[in-house]
Amino acid sequence: MQAYTIGQAARLLGVSPDTARRWADAGRVATHRDGSGKRLIDGKDLAAFSVELARGGTGEEAPSSTSVRNAFPGIVTAIKLGDVAAQVEIQAGPHRLVSLLTREAVEELGLEVGVEATARVKSTNVHVDRA
Repeated sequence: MQAYTIGQAARLLGVSPDTARRWADAGRVATHRDGSGKRLIDGKDLAAFSVELARGGTGEEAPSSTSVRNAFPGIVTAIKLGDVAAQVEIQAGPHRLVSLLTREAVEELGLEVGVEATARVKSTNVHVDRA
């Protein structure tokens, strides 16, 4: 089974290594040491913990009803406004998401650089690559 260092786990969870280390120290995710003394997290344990984190949310209320299950909370890093359309960039942990929406939607949502936002993704085709 694949195991991850604290730093690798932090990158996958979209948090700092210090946060991942604090979670491990608090027993929120199980770790073990390899032969050289490096702390590792088993892949299955990390997967279960990432699901637990996602279910726990970020403290924000979820929409009352939605069929979209892939939510990426992050921060708006760029907005390009046109007369009718807009392009919004969100950095969600290690993920950069770019969305095209109407200018009216950007204005109604009050989106601007530095604002917290959640990108929700629903797709009929999802490709999965193994790293």
